[in-house]
Amino acid sequence: MYDGAAAGKTGAVITTDALTSNGYQLDPVRWGELAPVPRAERSDREALWQRLRRDGYLYLPGMLDREQVLRFRRYYFAALGATGLTDDPEVGHDSGAQVDRRILRSALFGTVVPGAEYASFCTQPALWQWFEWMYDDEVFLHKRRILRHTRPGEMGIGTATQAHYDLVYLREGTDRLLSAWIPLGDIPIERGPLVYLEGTHIDYTGAEQRGETMPAASMTADLPSLAERLDRRWLGTDFRAGDVMIHSPYIVHASLDNVDPDGILRLSTDIRYQRQSDPIDWRWQNYWHDRDGL
Repeated sequence: MYDGAAAGKTGAVITTDALTSNGYQLDPVRWGELAPVPRAERSDREALWQRLRRDGYLYLPGMLDREQVLRFRRYYFAALGATGLTDDPEVGHDSGAQVDRRILRSALFGTVVPGAEYASFCTQPALWQWFEWMYDDEVFLHKRRILRHTRPGEMGIGTATQAHYDLVYLREGTDRLLSAWIPLGDIPIERGPLVYLEGTHIDYTGAEQRGETMPAASMTADLPSLAERLDRRWLGTDFRAGDVMIHSPYIVHASLDNVDPDGILRLSTDIRYQRQSDPIDWRWQNYWHDRDGL
């Protein structure tokens, strides 16, 4: 599915006949490709802001060093080694065995999330300096940073990330923040990447301005019905380690199911940057935990 060019990818040919999210099958008619930022615009800040306002996202293939991303991926699965999740942490191959949830929670929330390796990855110069440049200001990274892995073959509601937009969880701070979704390893379509509902940042910016606020919860697990109701397409692509997605807090997004035939675990992280001078949501200044209420 890949064309082999990490930084200059123009989109892969994707079979949409069997794309699912939380078990719901997407309509191929309501599917489209994410548009990568052209090389000519990568160093043009105003062009990037214009693109963000127009599309609600920036797809930046090859923004990060591929080997550094894969190194963190190996660290993550090695740190969770005692859980039984993978039988090969080098590639993140699913063991197929039952996972010890107690050990998993201890390793993830006690070691990986607050650890130096994760902090270093999220503050690497390629990210930190890019946001400083993009904002043209001092930047702030929210302490609540999220890691998600999905096992191949997991299906049903509650497995894949349901449709939502980020602002509903960040109302105590500014709306002038940007989320970075980073695939930690290659995430082709069959491995369950993030997908975006085209143009919905415009819809929900307007709704919020009119006082039509959404509750702090996912909209739905039924992605096909949402696309039909809003008359929009879901946009996605094959991602490679090193790619980064930057998106508006208003754009609706979700993830697909991991149906990888080779049994590879899907792993990604979500981090959020804003200007240091803007209001900061105090609830996001603790390490992520699945019982933190957000």
